[in-house]
Amino acid sequence: MGKTDTIKKRAIYVYLPSLEMVHHWKELASRQDLSVSKFVTEHVEDSLRQEEGEEGFMSRAELMKKATELESQVGELSRERRMLRTVVGKLERDLKVQSTRDFLDEEFEGTRSFDRELVELLRVGRSLMDDELLEGLGLECDDMEARKTVGKQLESLESYGLVKATSNGWVWRE
Repeated sequence: MGKTDTIKKRAIYVYLPSLEMVHHWKELASRQDLSVSKFVTEHVEDSLRQEEGEEGFMSRAELMKKATELESQVGELSRERRMLRTVVGKLERDLKVQSTRDFLDEEFEGTRSFDRELVELLRVGRSLMDDELLEGLGLECDDMEARKTVGKQLESLESYGLVKATSNGWVWRE
């Protein structure tokens, strides 16, 4: 027997005490985007489960409240995540500049370490302008200190014959 064949066998007629109650139930069902039949079925089943003390039972209202709370938490965590990503990005940029700051010190003695990412960017094989290099390193183009440290590294690499400044930007020399 199909679903439509059993409609009369599954039907229960309920007579409500007033028309106001009928309109109220229809309005509540509509607000929950449910048919009146589905609305009544869910509420009766919820009531029965609650009476029987079913473990872990949560009514539709409780589930909706919980979902709203969780959506709020997700929004809050997303905002926090964006903020943390911004802070981490800034700290990484500051660390990158700090680690290559010795290139700015004219009286530095010892071994200087080139930024590995800078060398890898240059070795790609195409010419790169200063702004492209800064962007590739995750540095702000208007950060003058970062621009100077990268510039000094490029000058040092050029003095070793590893890169060449062209009108199209910096090129790695093999």
